[in-house]
Amino acid sequence: MASARTLAPPRVASEVPFELDSGVCFLSTSGPMNLEAAPEVTPAKPHLLRRMYDWTVGWAERPGGAWALFFIAFIESSFFLVPPDVLLIALCVGAPKKSFRFALICSAGSVLGGMVGYAIGWGAWNAVKGLFIPYIFSQEAFDTVQRLYQGNAFLAIVTAAFTPIPYKVFTIAAGVFEVNFWTLVFASMIGRSARFFIVGGLIYIFGAKIKAMIEKYFDLFAWALLALGIAGFVAVKYLR
Repeated sequence: MASARTLAPPRVASEVPFELDSGVCFLSTSGPMNLEAAPEVTPAKPHLLRRMYDWTVGWAERPGGAWALFFIAFIESSFFLVPPDVLLIALCVGAPKKSFRFALICSAGSVLGGMVGYAIGWGAWNAVKGLFIPYIFSQEAFDTVQRLYQGNAFLAIVTAAFTPIPYKVFTIAAGVFEVNFWTLVFASMIGRSARFFIVGGLIYIFGAKIKAMIEKYFDLFAWALLALGIAGFVAVKYLR
């Protein structure tokens, strides 16, 4: 009599997932162990300008934020790409009662940096031109500033100091085209102080709730104030 054979149950292929540090792997139960690591996805790094922005704003959470504000305002006047407004806003929101102090620090740093920008243009432009064009500003922008300086240099600098127009182009070009140094200084004091004290004043009065509005609409707000200022000059001229 033939002995009865015990039949093994059919094997059903399946894969059991489990995790490794490098990703998710699958353990096959239907045969030899089969490890297949899912490809690791490396998150994309933010672009340079965003990293500079994050680095700038990050100083609001560290000791020495006021010194960082002065330094960033100083270097932005000649080559740094992120405007000091972003750190000024963050510092003022964190301590609204110090808003005017922060605005003064930012104004002083920016005007002194503008003087350095003038010195670069006046004494070292031929040596450093390749570092600025086209990396910091374009040749077209530089040529446009030259044409503006052939008109009213004082008004051109005040406009650049107050509005979103890149101020650094005007400080360096002022030295290259030998604009009167004190014209640059006084125009910068007016334009930069007006810009930063308006930001500080709004946060001093309205507090943190104004932060989002300033960040979103600052450029439009600056252009509107500039238009009102020009309208005032025109009105005074024709009412004499």
